[in-house]
Amino acid sequence: MKIEAFFAQQDRWQAELGALRSILLDCGLTEEFKWSSPCYTVDGGNVALLWGFKDSATLGFFKGVLLKDPAGLLVAPGENSRSSRVLRFTALSQIIETEASIRDYLREAMELEAAGARVDLPKDDLAYPEELVAALEDDPDLQTAFDALTPGRRRGYVLHFSQPKQPATRQSRIAKSRDRILAGKGMHDR
Repeated sequence: MKIEAFFAQQDRWQAELGALRSILLDCGLTEEFKWSSPCYTVDGGNVALLWGFKDSATLGFFKGVLLKDPAGLLVAPGENSRSSRVLRFTALSQIIETEASIRDYLREAMELEAAGARVDLPKDDLAYPEELVAALEDDPDLQTAFDALTPGRRRGYVLHFSQPKQPATRQSRIAKSRDRILAGKGMHDR
């Protein structure tokens, strides 16, 4: 089973991830395996994920931005994260000390999912780099395929294409991604 293999291979954070897993399951969430990680759902809706990173064991909430955070524990997982929020742990004692808050966050996340709550995100709040604009104008097939991508996939590509300082590097990234875009795949899709 993939879930058991995930937990068995966690050398550094096995105790922390095991404790978080127990809390998640005790709260009545269903455990599934998605995106190479244990995913916890309620009535088929994604609520939370577990990850073991180099620097921490992490509990992620899909709609974390909607959660009240009275304890001030939730953080964005990255600078471009708009909806997810995470709790990071570097010791089992942190999980034990904050278990009541963790359970509160989980209850609220489950209620939001059951109520059908959605994170309202702007359609497209990123400026396209000029190299992408030119590539889309010069290649109608690429334009059509890019427009057909989900907003999240488009956003991922725009962030990836915008990172380099050199125009040649931006152009190279766009050219290397063309076939994936035409296939309707995001940067991290298989």
